[in-house]
Amino acid sequence: MLCFESDYIEGAHEKILKRLGETNLEQLSGYGNDPYCRSAKEKIRKACSCPQGEIFFLTGGTQTNMVVIGAMLKSYEGVVAARTGHVSLHEAGVIEYHGHKVLELPQHEGKICPGELEAFLEGFWQDENREHMVFPGMVYISHPTEYGTLYTRQELGELSGICTKFQIPLYLDGARLGYGLASRDTDVTLPLIAQYCDVFYIGGTKVGALLGEAVVFTKNNMPKYFLTIVKQHGALLAKGRLLGIQFDTLFTDDLYLEISRHAIDMAELLKEGLKKKGYRFYLESPTNQQFLILENKALEDLQEKAAVSFWEKPDDKHTVVRLATSWATRRESVEALLELL
Repeated sequence: MLCFESDYIEGAHEKILKRLGETNLEQLSGYGNDPYCRSAKEKIRKACSCPQGEIFFLTGGTQTNMVVIGAMLKSYEGVVAARTGHVSLHEAGVIEYHGHKVLELPQHEGKICPGELEAFLEGFWQDENREHMVFPGMVYISHPTEYGTLYTRQELGELSGICTKFQIPLYLDGARLGYGLASRDTDVTLPLIAQYCDVFYIGGTKVGALLGEAVVFTKNNMPKYFLTIVKQHGALLAKGRLLGIQFDTLFTDDLYLEISRHAIDMAELLKEGLKKKGYRFYLESPTNQQFLILENKALEDLQEKAAVSFWEKPDDKHTVVRLATSWATRRESVEALLELL
């Protein structure tokens, strides 16, 4: 069975597994107070050109969004996100569960429009009844978005400027950040993200690690007693070394970007082959997630031999499916999928 269902179906890159094995019997302090976590943080600061960056390792994306948003918002504040944003749609209401509302904006191929964001914030502050409302306290975006699309340098700059104007932080969900940075069609870099965003995270779970996300607070703005807040949420990993070792490996010799580029190369190979065969795409994605429109019968036939992700139904006769490549996707698997299609 071929599997293009997601980008976290494999375990971890062999260099990470090797390093975990080599360090397995070392006796190290817990909760991230170990030399590997310190080394990983320093390498991440250097990669981000952000020497003042404060970094904390967490185990998963939903957990990270829950903790960061909950820690940075006041009790009366909510987080602004696109209607299709991960915190809006695919995190089981975890933000609301912990007491904060997601304030939704229209989405444009997964992205927030800076003009619409500014109009929303201006409208809120002009509303004389605002003290009876949920205050917008943070803006959430993801890069890549749920649709594999990317913000441009100009868009990030505009969003950052708007957030600065209204004195709220800009938070970037980087669950698939490596694939965004490695895209052939991007003008956004890691230092640029560190410059424009108040907080973001570098995804490891979907980009070569067994698990793990690296949260980066860029403006000396890590919430006070953040470790305690993490523990209150049940999210503090005792064996923090497991995360530090993985990120230390990913940020050694440019491994993170190297394996991300492989996923992009496989996605481009898949896209080119599908276009030659005359398939229709739901939208143009420059990253590792490709969205294909299939007739329902064709999808049923495909699912007998390949795993793909349901995305949405544009009409009764067709289904949009997502095909995802990863750091571990083999060229032979892409070629075999193209043969099936």
